[in-house]
Amino acid sequence: MAALDLRAELDSLLLQLLGDLEELEGKRAVLNARVEEGWLSLAKARYAMGTKSVGPLQYASHMEPQVCLQASEAQEGLRKFKVVRSGVHAPEEVGPREAALRRRKGPTKTPELQSSEAPRDPLNWFGILVPHSLRQAQASFWDGLQLAADIASLQNRIDWGRSQLRGLQEKLKQLEPGAA
Repeated sequence: MAALDLRAELDSLLLQLLGDLEELEGKRAVLNARVEEGWLSLAKARYAMGTKSVGPLQYASHMEPQVCLQASEAQEGLRKFKVVRSGVHAPEEVGPREAALRRRKGPTKTPELQSSEAPRDPLNWFGILVPHSLRQAQASFWDGLQLAADIASLQNRIDWGRSQLRGLQEKLKQLEPGAA
């Protein structure tokens, strides 16, 4: 009876693994399409603005990341990856920055301090009125980044499923030496 339960669990795990592999293949195809679309939009922007207007010379001298990758432990030791914007504050961080009293009518904060707190849009490095293709490229790469995090989580889940499958196969071999 234990062998039948083990085989049923093995079958359900195998079906889950095959579904995950199919989902992984689909997400990889979409990721490739998004990255290709992003590079094509970037090439269109370079054509529209000129090759010297969109390039490494326009990058800011001090760059800060717009997004961060956050890894969290899920059930049974699985890691889940998520892309979060670095400008978004956690609920603990929201509130007054200093604990002292403020003067309502008086000197205001310097603009340098305010600009360093909020991350700026990197598209502004290339001018104020950037072509729509440059915005499309940014959106395509952002979608690709989200998909890459999803793919990493899915790949982690597939690896975990494969290790579970091997463990169940070993148990089945021990119960039935002639089978499996």
